[in-house]
Amino acid sequence: MTNIPILFEDGEALVIDKPAGLPIERPRRGGASLEDHFEQLKLGFQRPPMPVHRIDTDTSGCLLLARNPKALKRFAKAFEDRLVEKRYLGVLAGVPSTSEGTIELSLSKISSAEKGWRMIAAKKGKPSITHWRVLAEIDGHALLEFRPETGRTHQIRVHCQAGLGMSLLGDPVYGNGKGAPRTMLHAAAIGVPRDGKPPIAATAPLPRDFTALGFVDGQD
Repeated sequence: MTNIPILFEDGEALVIDKPAGLPIERPRRGGASLEDHFEQLKLGFQRPPMPVHRIDTDTSGCLLLARNPKALKRFAKAFEDRLVEKRYLGVLAGVPSTSEGTIELSLSKISSAEKGWRMIAAKKGKPSITHWRVLAEIDGHALLEFRPETGRTHQIRVHCQAGLGMSLLGDPVYGNGKGAPRTMLHAAAIGVPRDGKPPIAATAPLPRDFTALGFVDGQD
């Protein structure tokens, strides 16, 4: 058995609870990655499962894997067509002035020799939409729920920094990296509709580093 928690399993899909700090693909410099677990995640199937989408190395929670190429193609199209429901939880390094809202900021990739690459809000970038609401406040930090309509790289992280004016706690790229051992973002739930079959639906429990700050996830 794999030590990666499995949240959903059927003949064409797995949803795993990816641990924070584990990259999906092998880093160029080497080291551990989710690829190390693909053999165990076969779970009796001939093929190893294939990630349908990406979440950041630091981000924990729901990751959808396809168990065959046809399923991979269908699930990828569901993401492309914005049919996938995604729910994220994040701890903000501050408290917003309002309790909920929608951020619409187009995103573009930039890079420099000193800082490497990052995403920025740019009018000519790719359209990006994130709905958010505050669930709780503790010690000057807010637990937010995010429901992104689009799935751009670093979307929630940049939308916090550029749209809300404060970064996620612990974010070393879009914030000061302080207050937490990692960027405090968790893929809490995923839902994928399927023709002729029940939808894929999975929920990942709140990680210990969130509960250590006093937060609980008691809302749908």
